[in-house]
Amino acid sequence: MFPQFGATAESLSKASTAVFRIGTDAHLYDDPEDVNIASLLDSKFDSEKCEALKRLLALIAQGFDVSNFFPQVVKNVASQSLEVKKLVYLYLLHYAEKRPNEALLSINCFQKDLGDTNPLVRAWALRAMAGIRLHVIAPLVLVAVQKCARDPSVYVRKCAANALPKLHDLRMEEHASAIEEIVGLLLNDHSPGVVGAAASAFMSVCPNNFSLIGRNYRRLCEILPDVEEWGQIILIGILLRYVIARHGLVKESVMFSLYNNKDIDNLEEDGSCVTSNEDAAYAIDKSVSELANMIFQCYIEGPDEYLSRSSSTNRVAPKLDVSQYTSCSNDVVKILLQCTSPLLWSNNSAVVLAAAGVHWIMASKEYVKRIVKPLLFVLRSSSASRYVVLCNIQVFAKAMPSLFAPHYQDFFICSSDSYQIKALKLDILSSIATDSSISFIYKEFQDYIRDPDRRFAADTVAAIGLCAQRLPKMATSCLEGLLTLVRQEFFCGEIRSLDGEEVVLIQAIISIKSTIKLEPPIYEKVIIQLVRSLDKIKVSAARAMIIWMLGEYCSLGKIIPRMLSTVLKYLARCFTSEALEAKLQILNTTAKVLLCIKGEDILTVRKIWSYVIELAECDLNYDIRDRSRFLKKLLSSNLESQHGEEENSESQKRDQSYVLAECILGGLTKAVTVPSEPIDYRFYLPGSLSQLVFHAAPGYEPLPKPCSLPYTDLDEFDGAAKSDSDEEDDLGTSRSLDEESASDYSSEQSITGSDEVSGGDESVSGNEGEDNADPLIQISDTGNVSDNQNGGAPSGTAGFRDLMSTKSLESWLDEPTRSSKGSEIEHSQVRRSSARITIGNIGSRVKPKCYTLLDPANGNGLKVNYSFSSETSSISSHLVCLEVLFENCSLEPMFDIVLIDEDYSKNSGSTDQISPTTENTLKFHIDKPALVSMEEIPSLEPGQTANRTLLVHFHHHLLPLKLALFCNDKKFPVKLRPDIGYFVKPHPISIEDFRDKESHLPGMFEYVRSCTFTDHILELNKGSNSLTEDKFLVICETLALKMLSNANLSLVSVDMPVAANLDDASGLCLRFSSEILSNSIPCLITVTVEGKCSDPLIVSVKVNCEETVFGLNFLNRVVNVLVEPSVTHL
Repeated sequence: MFPQFGATAESLSKASTAVFRIGTDAHLYDDPEDVNIASLLDSKFDSEKCEALKRLLALIAQGFDVSNFFPQVVKNVASQSLEVKKLVYLYLLHYAEKRPNEALLSINCFQKDLGDTNPLVRAWALRAMAGIRLHVIAPLVLVAVQKCARDPSVYVRKCAANALPKLHDLRMEEHASAIEEIVGLLLNDHSPGVVGAAASAFMSVCPNNFSLIGRNYRRLCEILPDVEEWGQIILIGILLRYVIARHGLVKESVMFSLYNNKDIDNLEEDGSCVTSNEDAAYAIDKSVSELANMIFQCYIEGPDEYLSRSSSTNRVAPKLDVSQYTSCSNDVVKILLQCTSPLLWSNNSAVVLAAAGVHWIMASKEYVKRIVKPLLFVLRSSSASRYVVLCNIQVFAKAMPSLFAPHYQDFFICSSDSYQIKALKLDILSSIATDSSISFIYKEFQDYIRDPDRRFAADTVAAIGLCAQRLPKMATSCLEGLLTLVRQEFFCGEIRSLDGEEVVLIQAIISIKSTIKLEPPIYEKVIIQLVRSLDKIKVSAARAMIIWMLGEYCSLGKIIPRMLSTVLKYLARCFTSEALEAKLQILNTTAKVLLCIKGEDILTVRKIWSYVIELAECDLNYDIRDRSRFLKKLLSSNLESQHGEEENSESQKRDQSYVLAECILGGLTKAVTVPSEPIDYRFYLPGSLSQLVFHAAPGYEPLPKPCSLPYTDLDEFDGAAKSDSDEEDDLGTSRSLDEESASDYSSEQSITGSDEVSGGDESVSGNEGEDNADPLIQISDTGNVSDNQNGGAPSGTAGFRDLMSTKSLESWLDEPTRSSKGSEIEHSQVRRSSARITIGNIGSRVKPKCYTLLDPANGNGLKVNYSFSSETSSISSHLVCLEVLFENCSLEPMFDIVLIDEDYSKNSGSTDQISPTTENTLKFHIDKPALVSMEEIPSLEPGQTANRTLLVHFHHHLLPLKLALFCNDKKFPVKLRPDIGYFVKPHPISIEDFRDKESHLPGMFEYVRSCTFTDHILELNKGSNSLTEDKFLVICETLALKMLSNANLSLVSVDMPVAANLDDASGLCLRFSSEILSNSIPCLITVTVEGKCSDPLIVSVKVNCEETVFGLNFLNRVVNVLVEPSVTHL
C-alpha cells in the first residue's frame, strides 16, 4: 500500500554506506561544490579555509584543474594553523611546476618555517621547497637540505634525504660534491628510517661512489634488519655491489665454481675449493655448466658488452684470475651474509628475493640451500608474488637443479594457478626431475594432460618430452605415454571441431621426434607406428612431421626400407589434398628416399617421384612449384645415371650433383646430444624487473666488475677496525630524539586520474533490438579483377573456398600490389590479412541506454526516465541533448511538471517566476554545468506519457548535475548523471583521413587499455544453424551496436581477418571517429579483437586525442561499456 516505505537490498546497502561515511571527508568526492571555494579561502576562520582546501584537493584527485585558485591559496601559507598549512603545502606541491612565478613568492615563508619549533612544519617547508624544481632557487634548497640533514628530528632528516634526488635532477654539477657529502652524512645516521631514505638517495645521486659505503659498511649491515622494507631492498643491493667491487666473487659460491670447469680444476689443485659429489656431478653436466657460465656473464656485463659479445663470432667467456675472488671466511662477506639471513623470512616477498639473490651470488654451495625454504614459503602468498618468485626459481633451478630437486612436490600445479604460473612450474619440474622423482612427476603430468585448458596440456606434453631427453632411463615410458596420446580417438578424424586438441597432438609428435633423435636405432618401431597412423591423423602440421621422420630415417633398420614404396604411393595419392607444409615434406621425403633406395623398388620410387613432381609443378602455390623445380634439377644426374649399368655406380657417387644432394637431403641416423638451452638468452639479477620482462628495464645496472674498486683509500674502511667512539660527534645525530613520533606522519598523495562516474544505482533498460531484416554488414564484390594469379596461401577448409571465390577474396583484401611473391610472404608475417567491409544503415538498430531520473516510489507516482540523444542542438554545438520521458503511474492527474536547475530554483522565490520558454538567453558558466529551461508540461493524466528534450552544457564535468523537478507544487530533488560518451559528436571521415590524424597523435596523446568482451557469445548461441563463416559478422555487429549505443560516434571502417582458421577472430578491427563538443578536437577510437569466436574475446581499445584528461576518461568509459554485459529482456 505504501511502496515508498519499502526497503530493498540496494537501499539498505546505500544506507549502511552512508552510516560508515559519517564523520569523514568522503562526501567531498561525491560533490565538491567548488562554487564557494573562493569566498571560503578568503575567510577569517581556519575551519572554513580547511573546508575550501579539502574541496580543492578532492577536485585535484578527480582530475580537475584548479590552478586558478593558486594566488588565493598562496596567501594562506603564512597561516598559524597546522592543518591549513599542511593542506596549502599539498596544494603547492601539485601546482608549483605549473605556476613557478607565484610559487617563488612563498619562498620567504618556507625559509621562515624551516626554523619553526614544530618538526612537521620544518619537514613540510623542506618538501615544498624541493618540489619547486627551478634552477633559480636550487642553491637555497641545497642550504635548506644541509641544515635539515643535521636536524634533531628523524622525520626532518628523512625528508632531507628524500629531497636529494630532486636536487640531483636539476643537474647541479657544481654542487655535486656537496650533495654527495650530505648523502654520506645521512648514511651514517643512527635512525633506520633515515638510512633507508639515504640509501635511496645514494642510488639516485652517486651509485658508484663506494667510498661512502666503505666508511659505514659495518654500521649499515647492523642497521639493515631495522630499516623499512623497501629501504632494505635498496640497501641490500648497495652492500652487495660494494662487496663485489671491493673484494670480488666468492670462490666457493655457485656462480664461481660452476663458471668454468678449467677454473674449478685449478682451484681444486690448490685445495681451496671443496665440492660435494652431487654438485660436482651437476657441474660436469655440459648444459648446466654452460648455463651457469651464461648466468655469470649476464650478471657482470652491461648491455653494451652483451651486445658486442652476442654479435662476435668468437664468444669467449671472461677469465678471472686469483686476485678477483675471495673466500667465505672473509669478514666482510660473513657480515653481509649474516645480516641478510634474517631477511629471508621477511613478510615482504621482495625483501626475501633480494636476500636470496645475495646468498645465490655470494654464499657457498653448502649455505646457498638456505634460500630454498623461504622461497617456497613465498609461493603461498599472492598470485603476483608467486609469479615473480617462480621466475627467479626457474633460473636457480636451471643453473643448480640439485637445489630444488628434493622439493619437487611444491611445484605441483594447483587448480587456482593462472596459466603463466602453471607454465613456470612445468618448466621447473622438467629441470629438477631426477631418476628417483621422475615416476611421481610423470604420474602428475598424466593428470595435467586431461586439463580442460588444452594450451596447458600441450605444455605438459612438451615437459614430458624434456624429461625423456634429460633422463634416458625414462625415455621409453615417456614415449609409450606420448604414443598412447597420439592414438586416442579424439585425435583421429576431424580434429578441428575440438578446440586446442590439435595443439596437443602437434606437441606430442614434436616431443617424440626430439626423443628419437637421441638414439634412432632403438626407436625404429616408434617411427613405424607413427607412419601407420598417417591415415587417421588429419592435422597438417602433425602429418608433416611424421612424413619428415620417414624421410630422415628412411634407411634405418630393416622394416622401414621395405615399407617405403607403399607409404610413398599413399602420399602421392593424397598429395593434392594435403596442406602446404605436408606437400613440402612429401617432396623432400621422396627425394631422400630416391637417394638411398636400393634393389627392385628403384623403378617404383622413380615413377612415384615423376608423378609427384608433375603434380607439384602444376600446384597453385609458388613455394611448391619452386621446391619441385629445385629438387628436380638437383636429382637430375641421379635419375639419368640410374638408366645405366650398375658398374657406373662408382662414377655416380663421384658426381658433384650427387654429393651435393646427399649433403642437403642426407638423413641422420646417428644419435645426437641433448639440445641445451639457447645460449643467446640473457639473464638478469635476481629480483629485478628486467628478469621478468626479459630486457634491461630503465634503471637496471649489472654487478660491478670484481675487485674494480682500488684499495688505496679503503684499507682502513669496511667498518671492521672503526669503533663507534671514532664517529663524528658534531653531527648531532647521537643525541636523544624527542620527536620520534613525527616519523608516523605520512603525506597525502594527489591523484591525477579521474574516476569514471558509474551508474550502478540506475536502472538500465535493454538496448537489444528485435531482429531486423536489413543486414548490418554489406559485402560488395567488384567483379573486374584479373583471374590470372593466386598469390595467397591455400585456404584451410573447403567451406571457406566455397564461401569466397578468388575474385571476391582479391577484391576484399585491402593491400597494395607487390612486385614479387617473396615480399608478400614477408609482409604476411608482419600483418595479418584483413578484409575491408562497408557498414549499412544501422541507425534503426542503435538504442541508447535508458536511465532512471525519478522512480514512482519517490515521486508520488511520477516516473521520469532519460536517455542521451545523438542529435546535435540547433542552439549551440556545445549542448548535449537528452530525451526525457515523463509517465504518470498514479491514479490521479498531475499538473505543472517542469525540470529546472536547482541553483535557479534557489534564486527564484517560487515556481511562478519560472519561465518555461527556451528563447531565453543561456548564460554559460565557466566551471559549472548549465541547463536550458525545459518546456513545462501543463497536465499529465493517469497512464499518460510525455516526452521532452533537455539541453545541457556539462563543461566536461563528470559529477552529477543537481536538478529540481516540480510537480503539483511539490519539489523533488534529482540528479542528472552525465555520460562522457555523449560529450562528443560524430565526425564522419574516410579511412585515409583517420590514419593521417592517428599518425599525428602518437605517444602522450595515445591511450590503450584491454578488457574482456562476452556479449557476442549470447548472439552466437541464438543461431544454432548459422554457418561458421558468419561468426565474424556477428562479432562485428555486436561490437558496433555496443559502441554506438553508448557513445555518440561515427563508424569509419571495419577490418575483418581473412585466414584459414575460421574460428579465430584475431585481427578484427573497428575504427570510430568523433569530435569533442566544446573545442572540436578530434577523438579517434580503435577497437582490436584477439581470441576465438566462441570464447570471451580480448578487446584492446585505443584512444587518440589531444585532450589528455578527456582522452583517459573517455577510454575508461568505453572499456566499462564493453565489459558490462548487455541486459536482455524476455
